[in-house]
Amino acid sequence: MVTLSVYLDGSFWIGVLEIVEDGELRATRFTFGAEPTDPELYEHLMRHGLALLAQASAAPPVPAGSGGGGRVNPKRAAKLAARAAARVSSRSTAAQEAMRLELESRKREAAGDRKDRREALARHKREVSRRKRIERRRDR
Repeated sequence: MVTLSVYLDGSFWIGVLEIVEDGELRATRFTFGAEPTDPELYEHLMRHGLALLAQASAAPPVPAGSGGGGRVNPKRAAKLAARAAARVSSRSTAAQEAMRLELESRKREAAGDRKDRREALARHKREVSRRKRIERRRDR
């Protein structure tokens, strides 16, 4: 069984190709720059798939977990596939959440800039009215 997982690791998107054979797991890791789309993943696998499989096959084997051996009930396999798909969508939601937080922080900074400008304008108006008041007193 071959599995490809893509996840965000800090600022880079990482792909992990896992091969499970005879109760042994072999894996290889590769890095994407930005978040890859489905067509980009497909193209990457078409170009580098054989090299990635060879690299994973050459990796040292590790005993697979409890889910690695035996026959799996088709309904159970469908449930596991649905859970894996949900996890993938939640990762993109996490990316969207990170972008939302960044946008909110930029909005807060812009609001702070507007507040500074408003306060500076208020100080300027007070200063102008103070000067006018002093001039009126001098004219008396």
